[in-house]
Amino acid sequence: MYDIILKKRLGHELSRDEIKFFVDGFTLGAIPDYQMSALLMAICFNSMTDKETVELTYAMADSGDKLDLVKHGIYACDKHSTGGVGDKTSLIVAPIVASCGVKIAKMSGRGLGHTGGTIDKLESIRGYKTELDVSEFLSIVEDVGVSIIGQTGNMAPADKKIYALRDVTATVDSIPLIASSVMSKKIAAGAKTIVLDVKAGSGAFMQDTESARVLAQKMVSIGKGCQRNVAALVTDMDVPLGKCVGNSLEVIEAIAVLRGEEKGELSELCIELSSLMLSLSLGIDRDAARERALTAVSDGSAFNKFVEWIKAQGGNEGWAYNTDLFPKAKYHAEVLSLSDGWIKRMNTQEIGRASLTLGAGRRTKDDDIDFAAGLVVEKKTGDRVKRGDLLATLYSNDFESLAVAKEIYLNSVEFSKESVERPRLIYDIVI
Repeated sequence: MYDIILKKRLGHELSRDEIKFFVDGFTLGAIPDYQMSALLMAICFNSMTDKETVELTYAMADSGDKLDLVKHGIYACDKHSTGGVGDKTSLIVAPIVASCGVKIAKMSGRGLGHTGGTIDKLESIRGYKTELDVSEFLSIVEDVGVSIIGQTGNMAPADKKIYALRDVTATVDSIPLIASSVMSKKIAAGAKTIVLDVKAGSGAFMQDTESARVLAQKMVSIGKGCQRNVAALVTDMDVPLGKCVGNSLEVIEAIAVLRGEEKGELSELCIELSSLMLSLSLGIDRDAARERALTAVSDGSAFNKFVEWIKAQGGNEGWAYNTDLFPKAKYHAEVLSLSDGWIKRMNTQEIGRASLTLGAGRRTKDDDIDFAAGLVVEKKTGDRVKRGDLLATLYSNDFESLAVAKEIYLNSVEFSKESVERPRLIYDIVI
C-alpha cells in the first residue's frame, strides 16, 4: 500500500491489480484508514485517468452483490440523478418508459440534508414496500416492468466504506471519485442502459455548469468503458424542479404530470429523460422516442403503469386516483413578496433547508420525516412580482417551524428592478 500511495502521489497511473489490491484490502479491513486517506488525498491532487477510473468503478462494483439483468439486455434501463430540490423525476420517468416496453430495475436512496430521496417519497404512499428480497424485486420487474426499492446492504460495499472516509477527510469533491462512486452502484445494479441527470446550480452538488458537464462526461466515459449504453443530461438546479418540495406533495405533483394535468419544466424534463432512455434501449431516434413518451402520457398508459407498479409493491393504488387521501399538514403559512420587480435569483439549497425545517427531510440518517410537510413554490426566477404577491406556501405539523422556514425562504430570494431571463432547463446532452 505504501508503494501505491507513493506512485499516485508522484502522479503516475495505477494498474488494475494495484487498484483491485487497495479496494479489496480496504473493504476487508486489511488496509487501515490512515493509508486509505493518504491515497484518496493523492487522488484528489493528481486525479485519475479514464482507464484508472473505469478500473476503480469495476473494483467497487465487484466488492459485493450484483444483480443479473442479462436476460433483458439493453431493455434493462436505470436512471440516476445527482440530487436536488423538488426532483421527483424517477416517479414520472419510470412508469413512462416501462409503459413503452423498457424494464426499470432501480435502487434508490433516502434524502439527507437539503436534497430529497426517492425512497422517502414512495414511502409516503401508504403500504408501499421499499424493502424487497432480490427475487421478489426481479419478479416485479419481469411482470410489471418497473420496480424501485431501497439500496441493499451489500451492494458495492467498498464504495460505501470509501465514501464514509471521503466525507470526513475533505476528499469528496474529486471528479473521478464522484463518478466511480455513482457508476459502481449502477454497474452492480445490472442495467445495460443508464441515463444520468447531472444537476448544476445552487441546489446541486456541482454548483457551476462546467463542473457538472465534466462530471457528466466522466460518468458517460466510465459507463462506456464498462460496456454500458450511457448518456447524460446536464440540467438546471438553480431553481427547485417543479412547484412542490416535500414527500407527499411531490408524489401528488408527479401523479398530476402522469395524468397530463401538470405542464411546465418538470413535465418537459421528464419527457426528455424518457426519450433518451427509450432511444438508447429501443434503438430508435430521439424524435420517435419523444413521441412515444408523449403518447404514453396522453393516452393514460404511463399513469396506468404507475398504478400497477404501486399496487405490485403493496401500495394503496386508490391514492393515485384520489390524492386527497394523502395526509395533510395541520398548519400552513404564506410567504409574501416584500418587493416589486423580478425575481433575480433563488438560493435553492436554502429553499431545501426551509423544507427541511418544516419536517420534510432529515439532518441525520436516523431522523423521522413528516411526509405531509413541505412547500409549494408559486414564483420563480424570471417571474415578475408585486409587493404582497404569493411566493410560496409552507406546510408543517410543527407550528413553530413555520416562522423559521418563512424567514429562510424570504432570505433565499433576490429581486431586481429590471427584467430577468429564466434559467435554461437543459444545458447539455452528453452521449
